[in-house]
Amino acid sequence: MQAKLQEQLSPADAEVILGRLPERIRTALIARAAEIEYPIEAVVEMAKASFLDTEALGFADCKPGRGQ
Repeated sequence: MQAKLQEQLSPADAEVILGRLPERIRTALIARAAEIEYPIEAVVEMAKASFLDTEALGFADCKPGRGQ
């Protein structure tokens, strides 16, 4: 069986990842997703990306309503 490659993290996969994290990190990611009104899978992706690449889109870039 060959795995299907996806460009984005699915909500189900994000839940699996969140379930493996320490409670304080899980709570912080969920709170941040609610604060910026982004899907939790996008916030998990940003957390991974900012860890792996310091120039990647990160939380500081996510300010909904900025520039309006």
